Amino acid sequence: MSAMAARPVKRFLPPLGLALATGGLLLLGWVAHAVLKPIPAPYHYQQVAEADAGGHDKLDTQAWPNLAIGKYEMRVDGIDKPVAVMHVARRGDAAPVMIDWDNRSEEPLASLDVSFPDLADVAQAIDKYTPKDALVLAWWDTSRQIQLLCGRKAEFDAYLGQPVILPAFWRAQTAAIEKYEREFWGAHPSATQQRDFARFADALSEDVATGTAGLRELAGGREAYLVVQVSDIYKLGLMRPDRLGIASRSFRLQSDIHGNINAVDQWMREKKYSAYGLQKLADNQVRAYFLTDVRSGNTLLAQMLPFTTSKPTELRAVQLVYQHGGYWIYKLPAAATSH
Repeated sequence: MSAMAARPVKRFLPPLGLALATGGLLLLGWVAHAVLKPIPAPYHYQQVAEADAGGHDKLDTQAWPNLAIGKYEMRVDGIDKPVAVMHVARRGDAAPVMIDWDNRSEEPLASLDVSFPDLADVAQAIDKYTPKDALVLAWWDTSRQIQLLCGRKAEFDAYLGQPVILPAFWRAQTAAIEKYEREFWGAHPSATQQRDFARFADALSEDVATGTAGLRELAGGREAYLVVQVSDIYKLGLMRPDRLGIASRSFRLQSDIHGNINAVDQWMREKKYSAYGLQKLADNQVRAYFLTDVRSGNTLLAQMLPFTTSKPTELRAVQLVYQHGGYWIYKLPAAATSH
């Protein structure tokens, strides 16, 4: 009886083992697919308008009639309204360049605020105050904008994508975001540009004497013009956190300017930060950038910007040429030659 009972079990075991093995392979295949399948970027840019330059969507671009302007919205699935709106410009078949960025969320999203009216003013100032063959040193995104609008030689004319500016809840998708941004903007950098931009960031995060020497070396000893803006301090802090401690917070503008200053001062004291600088934003907001320690305030970039512990107009290593909005333009004299 026991032998007869065992026969069905013996006949059942091979199919059972095969089923388990097949299930295991399917599970492994599913896990491999989940691991290897690329995670998509959490947003996409959707074009909503396009027109030639000459006053597009409230942007006064008449001074650049040969540019094509496009308006794009940053769209996130599940959210009805765009989380950011940007304008891009291009000349002919060249890669697009962002000229205006309006972040409509309270989190940093891919880029920091860019105001075309301020950018246009700075471009016209560069045309007025710098030679036609001037070399411009600026953050890579500002460099591309200046080269597009002014035709000046910019050291960094490629999309470098540094640093990656993301809210905490998107950081797990950093690789997908970097890939999406590179494909959208094109203008891929060379190894030399990547190396030189790292040298540029290093120089800005040094003390004034060391930093200007590094910039002069980067410029090949020739005269150059530095264009910096307040938000560059945040980008530099992300790239060189061991050299520059930075934090930021947005405040709602009050009718009384003293009320704004008191609110920022109080926040700085509570956090035990050492200095701050302000950048006016749209929608009645101001963004404060805080330096977390004294050493950060002694960096070249912090000294060139309007922080509470700096005096940009009194710098001698670089000479202030023009200031508008959050932008500051400096002349870097050529290296002294020995006779």
